[in-house]
Amino acid sequence: MPERTNHGFPSDVLVDLRSAHGRGLRERLEHGLRGAIQDRRLVAGAALPPTRVLATELGISRSVVVEAYGNLAADGYLESRQGAGTRVRADSPQEAPRPPRPEPAMDFFRRPRQASPTGAPAIRLLGGLPDPALFPRTQWLRHYRAALAELPDPDLTYPSTLGAQPLREALSAYLGRVRGVATEPDRMLVCAGFTQGLTLICRALGRAGARRMAVEDPCFGLHRRAIAMAGLEPVPIAVDAHGLDTALLDDHDVAAVLVAPAHSYPTGATLDVRRRRDLVAWARRRDALIVEDDYDAEFRYDRVPIGALQGLAPDRVAYVGTASKTVSPALRLGWIAAPAHLLDAIEREKRFDDMGSSLLEQVAFARFVDSGDLARYLRRVRPIYRGRRDAAIAALAELLPAVRWHGAAAGLHLHVTLPEHVDERALALAAHERGVLLEDAAWHWARPKQAPPSLVLGYGSLSEPLMRKALALVADALDAVGHG
Repeated sequence: MPERTNHGFPSDVLVDLRSAHGRGLRERLEHGLRGAIQDRRLVAGAALPPTRVLATELGISRSVVVEAYGNLAADGYLESRQGAGTRVRADSPQEAPRPPRPEPAMDFFRRPRQASPTGAPAIRLLGGLPDPALFPRTQWLRHYRAALAELPDPDLTYPSTLGAQPLREALSAYLGRVRGVATEPDRMLVCAGFTQGLTLICRALGRAGARRMAVEDPCFGLHRRAIAMAGLEPVPIAVDAHGLDTALLDDHDVAAVLVAPAHSYPTGATLDVRRRRDLVAWARRRDALIVEDDYDAEFRYDRVPIGALQGLAPDRVAYVGTASKTVSPALRLGWIAAPAHLLDAIEREKRFDDMGSSLLEQVAFARFVDSGDLARYLRRVRPIYRGRRDAAIAALAELLPAVRWHGAAAGLHLHVTLPEHVDERALALAAHERGVLLEDAAWHWARPKQAPPSLVLGYGSLSEPLMRKALALVADALDAVGHG
């Protein structure tokens, strides 16, 4: 399976356009789409982007897309209807369906260190969250109203533990198309965000006898603590510029590993092709589970999009996604595409945890995805976030020339490393006094005292002028603590 795909910005369809076996561009596009349909990553009835949109996002001629669509339609894979666009035919050639799943056998968020217990800084440079002002209120309200109006009275009861069927169908189609995830609706479970998904998986593993789970070092500190609270021991494995150092896994007796291969937090490292293959090989050799955190893969700026690791080994990877980092954490919606052998155990944990996630939000989000509003929303906000990232980098280069930034190709934050002699706590204190809340990155390391001095700089919620103002205040704070 390919790991590197479309040129330019991410497309709403994940296809491999790399040169192979002498194929031309049109043949490569056809091959990628045909494979996605045959593998059921593009399911029957799935809508494809308009030819102009797909051509723009792939950076190719529209005529290439038009010809590819036409050839696939002639071969029985696609159909086009006036006013309905191009879709996968209901009777398109596909692989034989998988057998049905057997019946089941019976510090919240640690706040960054702050200067004082009182006062609220006006500018918050916390990492990884989308701008609340960009939330698509009009579209969401329309879908929520429709969900409430159309939901039959008998359905207004306890929701399915797995999640609403329309949402699982919408997500399995969307994830196959956009992220290369190989799953089906009956192998998905809807949860209340990534942390609950991780906790459910950890508890299921613990009941099966697991005792330890490897984690990236650094990783999002809350996730390491969630693993521990679920009864497993988190085992830190170093991350470098190529992602998790998979060669170190064999030194530890662990039943699973948590990894963010597309965008490690907070460093922004990407798991390279060789290590992806090594990680899958390790999981097969050790009969272990990979838990994939795909928290912000839709936001790519200067790097070709990378397919989900799960597509390489659906039987070994539990893929966990969330709306928190792309749309809003207020939705409290996450999803797990689980290996078939693990789904029943996770569903049982969910049943006794909360008896299912809120139904109305699930149905509204299903409509949001199915209608194409999610894709349109992402196309609208990507250039905004890219502009804010560029403004942050320009301000850092001008106002704080001694620092270095990492992870700029994707996401909504930068990992900013400080000169070795800088005390980031003192810097955070001085910035707090000037009205800026900084997050020191040390708590994301398993051994915070050994972490290099660095910050997590979130740029998602700040306008470009406000970002420059904030970093000017941080520069003044750095001068004030004697390290300018």
